[in-house]
Amino acid sequence: MSVRLDEIDLSSHDAFVDEVPLWAFRELRERDPVHWQPEHTPNRGFWAITRFHDIEDVLRDTKSFSSARGITLEEQTAEEVEARRSMIDMDPPGHSRLRRLVSKLFTRSAVARYEDFVREQARLVLHHGLPKGEFDFVEEISRELPIRVLARIMGVPNQDLPMCIELGDAMISQADPEYSRAVIDKEDTSEYRLLPFRSPAAVELMAYGHGLAEQRRAEPRDDLVTQLVQAELDGERLSEREFDNFFCLLIVAGNETTRHSITHGMRALVDHPDQWRRLREEPDLMPLAVEEMFRYGSTTMHFRRTAARDLELRGTTIREGDKVVVWFVSGNYDEEVFPDAERFDIRREPNPHMTFGSGGPHVCLGAHLARLEVRVMFEELIPRLSRLEITGPVERLRSNFINGIKHMPVRVELAGRIG
Repeated sequence: MSVRLDEIDLSSHDAFVDEVPLWAFRELRERDPVHWQPEHTPNRGFWAITRFHDIEDVLRDTKSFSSARGITLEEQTAEEVEARRSMIDMDPPGHSRLRRLVSKLFTRSAVARYEDFVREQARLVLHHGLPKGEFDFVEEISRELPIRVLARIMGVPNQDLPMCIELGDAMISQADPEYSRAVIDKEDTSEYRLLPFRSPAAVELMAYGHGLAEQRRAEPRDDLVTQLVQAELDGERLSEREFDNFFCLLIVAGNETTRHSITHGMRALVDHPDQWRRLREEPDLMPLAVEEMFRYGSTTMHFRRTAARDLELRGTTIREGDKVVVWFVSGNYDEEVFPDAERFDIRREPNPHMTFGSGGPHVCLGAHLARLEVRVMFEELIPRLSRLEITGPVERLRSNFINGIKHMPVRVELAGRIG
């Protein structure tokens, strides 16, 4: 028997703590793919878009569906929007202006030059973590590689990495009391309303970014921060606010999503031993397996747009100013595009998942880097393991935005040397 649609609450962070409610997205795709989701005050609600091709249409039509009023569910004032504006909160041409600053560093060919470094770092991470036998996979493995790679690209000293991880976690996980100093839906966070992600951690991260920028102005290096402080667009340097928000965005985006993708990929292999066995026997399947890990894990679950005009979608009237939320985690499980969508299949091909977006100007800038990191990590990890089992509860992030795993206790048995 089908559930009542009014029993579904995609606005609730608590609805995602135990698991992603795939059952709810299944119901919405079938019965109400353009669904009005009420919210608690002060928010008034949003349209939930759950079909793959509808999500594509919304993301590609930037004139009708704008990013300029925020990409999260929070309804911001004009002052808040302006203060927090980063590249992902802009429409063309403003978005294109900032993206041009860094896009050359993240092309497929540019990222390929980092492969030796990524592999070296993956081996160091595994050499340190695996001999412990029993450990938290997130703490020892998943979180370590992405931030090391990001530090190399941005020019962050190794001794500052733990602080960057802590502050990035606090910002993006602002609904989870384990990480956040001000839980957005449980405390009064109005004093932080002009900060990225409405998080007090942004103050410290911005201050750190300022210090790093000053060092690079005095002593330029071959890194992203140097490029940001030296860059000129249309004859102007980045403003202080633009630099602050850009720096915070890069720290969060470059670490958080790839970490969770590695964890989801490992968990999927544990839960599907036949797929793990096949991957060991056919290592050439690794590129396909990585794409399936991204689809299956769907780390960023949604992005919000705002209707710039009255329009219709699937016969439903959407008014100017309405929030329109595209649910990537639903599009990635759309049976019209992915046969047997809830099955983890490392040979799935084609696999046009939307984990990095789907068309339009906002396709994830770091997609090639994320693919490289996840592929290299599993190329190095799988041959070193004869067995990995999950030994306790898998603790999920309290968030309807990031499909994150905070803790995953494991026990490993090694296959030969780990060096």
